[in-house]
Amino acid sequence: MTKKLLILLFFLGSYFLHSQNLVWRTNMTDAIAISNEQRKPMLILFTASGVSDNLQNEIFKTPDFAVWSRDNVVLVKLDLSDSSADQSDKEQNIRLKNAFGVEDLPEVCFASASVRKNKTTFSALGKIAYKPGGAKAWIAESNLILHPSE
Repeated sequence: MTKKLLILLFFLGSYFLHSQNLVWRTNMTDAIAISNEQRKPMLILFTASGVSDNLQNEIFKTPDFAVWSRDNVVLVKLDLSDSSADQSDKEQNIRLKNAFGVEDLPEVCFASASVRKNKTTFSALGKIAYKPGGAKAWIAESNLILHPSE
């Protein structure tokens, strides 16, 4: 009985460690540098306070997403209602939201970016919003955006 309890605790502990292991960047300049260094596209989450938590709770807080995101993308969270962000960051986030054509929050955009002569150029790969079906279905759809030829 004790052995079964210890095994259960081990699996529960590893589950919670995986789901809490995400590193969301909030500074786009840093995210671009990391994305280019690691040669991974960015997953940019546009969100605000008061929006539905379904995407966060059913997708982003799962071990499947934690493993997938670690291997495939650089996570960026742009909270359009963040009162602690300085004015230039707020303006930049709104410009990015408009440039990517984001209308409903929360929404995820996949993109890569390059910086040349202090000018940033984004290459949009695709967008995806919350859809019921769980993390595996969301990841499968994201993979179609990131790897269309496979």
